Amino acid sequence: MSVDLGSAKVLATDDAPHTVPADCEAIDTRTLSRSLFLRLAALERDSAERTYVRDTLIELNLPLVRYAAARFRSRNEPMEDIVQVGTIGLIKAIDRFDCERGVEFPTFAMPTVVGEIKRFFRDTSWSVRVPRRLQELRLALTKASDELAQKLDRSPTVPELALCLGVSEEDVVDGLAVGNAYTASSLDSPSPEDDGGEGSLADRLGYEDSALEGVEYRESLKPLLAKLPPRERQIIMLRFFANMTQSQIGEEVGISQMHVSRLLTRTLSQLREGLIAD
Repeated sequence: MSVDLGSAKVLATDDAPHTVPADCEAIDTRTLSRSLFLRLAALERDSAERTYVRDTLIELNLPLVRYAAARFRSRNEPMEDIVQVGTIGLIKAIDRFDCERGVEFPTFAMPTVVGEIKRFFRDTSWSVRVPRRLQELRLALTKASDELAQKLDRSPTVPELALCLGVSEEDVVDGLAVGNAYTASSLDSPSPEDDGGEGSLADRLGYEDSALEGVEYRESLKPLLAKLPPRERQIIMLRFFANMTQSQIGEEVGISQMHVSRLLTRTLSQLREGLIAD
């Protein structure tokens, strides 16, 4: 009898257990899967037995997911996450599979599993969202670069990559630039040693200077201030540059505080209208 129906790796006889060859194991898995799919099709959709048979099919075919996930082991994502995404593809394939079409389930399921994993990398692994066309071009460039590097014994040039893929050189440059959007560095990461910098990356980034807006206003006001009469210009300078009160300005200029207030109101209104007009 079989010891582990899910893995189907070891069979036990009356004398001693013996290991099943890999090809026999695959045949046993396909045969059992076919039987379970026939049983699944005959059960009611909401029945508990159907749920059990479906779960058994998922567990039985998990090696198919691991085989597909192994193709992406060079990626930076944990293998457990890749297997989990591939399992979603396996479940979709199980729900859509029709055993009466005469197609083996692994042949039917593999494109769905691999497609689900590729979609995961394409849609979630990019730090900056870029068009799917450029994402796919970047993957094609990576494959073409490896093949040409082995053939030429050096890194391929942009024209060589463009000729290999049948695209323009501008598209190749865009596809290579897209690779910079695939991963992002943390702002808390230390500065590169070859830059001779200290501290984190955030310490080296620029910031918005709030005084920049003031510079623009001052430059715009200069010609308007130059057109004011000398007394009004003096009052503006004393009020906003010397920080004097209206009473102090009145004593300095020789007029009353109320007169200073009226002149300030009128002059500021003229300057405001001049700025809006510009």
